[in-house]
Amino acid sequence: MTQEIRTNSQPLEVRADDDAIKVEGYAAVFDQETEIGGYFTETIERGAFKDAIGRDDVVFLVNHEGLPLARTRSGTLTLREDDHGLFISTELDGSDPDVRAIVPKMQRGDLDKMSFAFIPTRQEWDEDGKMPKRTIQEAQLFDVSIVTTPAYDGTEIGLRSLEAHRAANKKTQAPRRLRMKSQLLK
Repeated sequence: MTQEIRTNSQPLEVRADDDAIKVEGYAAVFDQETEIGGYFTETIERGAFKDAIGRDDVVFLVNHEGLPLARTRSGTLTLREDDHGLFISTELDGSDPDVRAIVPKMQRGDLDKMSFAFIPTRQEWDEDGKMPKRTIQEAQLFDVSIVTTPAYDGTEIGLRSLEAHRAANKKTQAPRRLRMKSQLLK
């Protein structure tokens, strides 16, 4: 499967004192339907990251690239699920030049969105509605990132996911098209 990226518009909290910069926020929010590139909608189910939190080595990046600013394996990045979503917490090293370059931008709000890179390991598709709907039930995590824009670079990736689902289940679109056509004629 291809790694996917989703962006969350929840605010990020940044507090700096001496050499430690505390960063907290939600990389993913549960039970919020999001349209993926006009191709399908997606919802992340509560518990989708439960296994990933203890299993996956997740890094904290800027825009999903570059050197890690923190990581779960080293204990510098903490992930947890709560009723709202996937919460991240880290204390960044204030002496790190990469951190020093982004902290003013984070404090001004120029860098204030969170995102996560994942592969769905368990998902459910519903193609009965006007637009197909995917529910992510479980995911493998790769990174959580602070990002500049809450736009999806994943439109093509999302489309490939939908096509892979349809190919795997050998579903034809003819019954769906007939249902939609009959609804329009009513």
